[in-house]
Amino acid sequence: MSNIRITKQFSFETGHALYGYDGKCKNVHGHSYKLSVTVIGKPILDASNVKFGMVIDFTDLKKIVREEIVDLFDHATVFNKNTPHVELAKELSNRGHHVILVDYQPTSENMVIDFAQKINNRLPVDIQLHSLKLQETETSFAEWYASDN
Repeated sequence: MSNIRITKQFSFETGHALYGYDGKCKNVHGHSYKLSVTVIGKPILDASNVKFGMVIDFTDLKKIVREEIVDLFDHATVFNKNTPHVELAKELSNRGHHVILVDYQPTSENMVIDFAQKINNRLPVDIQLHSLKLQETETSFAEWYASDN
């Protein structure tokens, strides 16, 4: 049986700031992110299995990505916890804002690496993460491919 790639797309709103950056993105701002998650595997051949013919049920993939990424990052502000932004993060948190502190500069590149690790940890053993595409704007995105890593 052939390997098949399937893709599920997600969207979420997230704010961030890039500490030490020499352009506008040093300021707190947000994006309407689009995340495409592609996995690869063989369709289930067991006709008695309720998932017969599927690589993975889109609902199961959606549950993983929602729990690990979308529900956490949607309408949150992300800061690198190893920068002075941690003070701003504390102030925002104290005022009831949803803040995420990460141990990396929250660029699309680093976020997509983080997302790949989170998703990989939850996939069934017979399903591999093939690629992620994290689109920050209509014309800017970062991609992660298993074959490159």
